[in-house]
Amino acid sequence: MLRFPFTEAPALGSLVSVGAGIYWTRLPLPFRLDHVNVYVVDDNDGWTIIDTGIDDLPTRHLWQALLDGPLAGRHVSRIIVTHHHPDHIGLAGWLCRHCDAPLFTSQTAFLSYRDIEATGSSGKQPDFRNFYRSHGMSAEIADIVSTQGNNYLTMVAALPPTFIRLVAGDTVDIGGRPFDVLSGDGHAPEQIMLASPELRLFIAADQVLEKISPNVSVWALEPDGDPLGLYMRSLDFLQTVDYDPLVLPGHRLPFYGLAERSRELKAHHEERCDLIADAVAAHPMTVAELVPVLFKRKLDPQQTSFAFSECHAHVNRMIRSGRLEWVDVSRNGVPMRACTAPLG
Repeated sequence: MLRFPFTEAPALGSLVSVGAGIYWTRLPLPFRLDHVNVYVVDDNDGWTIIDTGIDDLPTRHLWQALLDGPLAGRHVSRIIVTHHHPDHIGLAGWLCRHCDAPLFTSQTAFLSYRDIEATGSSGKQPDFRNFYRSHGMSAEIADIVSTQGNNYLTMVAALPPTFIRLVAGDTVDIGGRPFDVLSGDGHAPEQIMLASPELRLFIAADQVLEKISPNVSVWALEPDGDPLGLYMRSLDFLQTVDYDPLVLPGHRLPFYGLAERSRELKAHHEERCDLIADAVAAHPMTVAELVPVLFKRKLDPQQTSFAFSECHAHVNRMIRSGRLEWVDVSRNGVPMRACTAPLG
């Protein structure tokens, strides 16, 4: 059973100590998942900030209140970003300029968002739309999802021109304490995590969350990718951690039980693969047709985009493992791909 040393999140604009000079605060998000956790670490005469929230005026005001309040009197020594999703990288550029602090992140995170900056959130909309249509989404829904579904990508301030790269296997010294750099894939490529066996702390970003599963998605740029397979590999590794750290996640509450939660998340995804196998037993189904099999609630455009892409991740994992195969089908005269159990 997971154990929760904190039963409530910090009030907006406040910090809560989670031990050993590490502080937790929470920032609001305008989504169904309505918050992101960020962490501030005592770094001798300064502060290291880990993740930043999205770029909007309320979040900038909250950061300014923190800098003028509980963080006042020390400089910000660096900004660490765990991955390129807007709720984590969104205000990194603003904070780097505002605090004259360097950006530390993975090469993948930095270059991924520089690509989005260069193309704009709408730069690949025709590709997105065609991708959705080829896997069974109606033209009307594909038009909505490929535009409104990606609006959240605009919630990022311009990144600084340079960064300092974090690579799995590195050690980062923060306030005289070594943190091991790990990375995991699935939710985001080369997502950075920080582990301290000495402090028995694990800053997990979005790789492991309590109660909810991080989104694991196939995107149009890598239509045959296997992010779920990569995520399962990461969960297998996290089960081998030989101490029970306090997990500091990107969302929801900190908890103890990293290995147990990793097992639960792996079982969750295996069950969803079983649901898909049962659904296609009678006849081939497109990814869009499988979305209601995994997601029962009504979805807005952003949620539809995530649900479709996560469903696709399960299908691609099953294709890779030989549990499914692609077949060509037609829906209302439109050629599409569908998946089915292997013949014979």
